Amino acid sequence: QVRLVESGGGSVQVGGSLTLFCQGSGVTFLYCVGWFRQAPGKEREGVAFISRGDNEYYDDSVKGRFTISQSNADNVENMLYLQMNSLKPEDTAMYYCAAVSCAWGARPREREEFNFWGQGTQVTVSS
Repeated sequence: QVRLVESGGGSVQVGGSLTLFCQGSGVTFLYCVGWFRQAPGKEREGVAFISRGDNEYYDDSVKGRFTISQSNADNVENMLYLQMNSLKPEDTAMYYCAAVSCAWGARPREREEFNFWGQGTQVTVSS
């Protein structure tokens, strides 16, 4: 049974930083994991991912500003992080962590490719 619980969201000013956390249970090294976000009236979009083998990949909108990482990936209980720097108003959204059992070499990035989700944590960036 996979369970994902996000935390760490909040309000920050433009240019500030924030770290999001996702406590995972039942997610092992056989999974690809990622962070998505959804702003009001917009589609949920992927921002950062880790494939099997710890390969990180990012959406162009956050490349160079956001960093995804994970700890204890080999354990059934582990943590996924999203370090967000140089935040912009357009980063304001509900952020979700997600996971999917994936093949070696796969690099899923679309919402439909992930089947386990957390409940979300709100990030608000104000000027």
